[in-house]
Amino acid sequence: MTLLQPDIQRGNQESKADRTVDMVWIPDGTFQMGSDHHYPEEAPARPVRVDGFWIDRMPVTNRHFARFVIATGYKTTAEIPPDPEHYPGALPHMLCAGSLVFERPHSTYDLRDWSRWWMFLNGANWRHPYGPRSNINSLNDHPVVHVSYADALAYAQWAGKDLPTEAEWEYAARGGLDGAEFAWGDELTPGGVHMANIWQGEFPLRNLRQDGYERTSPVTAFPPNGYGLYDMIGNVWEWTADWYSATWAADAAKLDEPNVKIPRKVIKGGSHLCAPNYCRRYRPAARCAEEINSSTCHLGFRCVMRIPAA
Repeated sequence: MTLLQPDIQRGNQESKADRTVDMVWIPDGTFQMGSDHHYPEEAPARPVRVDGFWIDRMPVTNRHFARFVIATGYKTTAEIPPDPEHYPGALPHMLCAGSLVFERPHSTYDLRDWSRWWMFLNGANWRHPYGPRSNINSLNDHPVVHVSYADALAYAQWAGKDLPTEAEWEYAARGGLDGAEFAWGDELTPGGVHMANIWQGEFPLRNLRQDGYERTSPVTAFPPNGYGLYDMIGNVWEWTADWYSATWAADAAKLDEPNVKIPRKVIKGGSHLCAPNYCRRYRPAARCAEEINSSTCHLGFRCVMRIPAA
């Protein structure tokens, strides 16, 4: 944090008008959070009140993140080789800088075996999302990926912002449609129109790309929700500030289960790898646990500010 502190201070000193550019004000209110009809960790559906807040209109893009890196010299978790002291017994070739990348398998027999399609690639990071030979030259307006929780938080602090709580994120994602299945209503493709970047076809073998995209998409490629927010569903998962719990707890802390070795945060929104036959989490109520030191090719974030609208 020492390296970032001067830039964090500058971000905090910017006017509210400067910091709320490309943000949307979400008024306070009560909504039905969660769902009783899908995965057990979403239940029970319950009323939750949220104070008003500002939220980024779209996920943080490669263009945005590059400005942060240029200003601070920040290196992401995926760009730093793991410390051998933290991984006793690990072989030297395993202690490399890199990240998890999706690679379509030739065949699969058990959808519970994610190792068939997730590969740790040396040199994969936000600049090289699909390995060292890839780049983001044509992806400026795509969401930044391969960011750990610490990376997302560092960016948010530099920008004078914060990461959303799970309740804030879900309330915003619903776009004013309390209790609706999706961020746009109760039909996945109303009138045959694709409303988000998700997987069409049999995951993980065949993506029909009926929505036009194999991987990530530009952050404004699909219609915004009722609050004018883009990509709350699909494209990339998004970090939240809440610790994960498999069952809902009334207290906001939601500390992770004590037997989990690496702490986990809640991620929301699903991604371009969510499919009807696997991970139907392209819904506001859906949630997953992600280890805080993890980074992948389908995980990004957006920021919030908790200051009055006027």
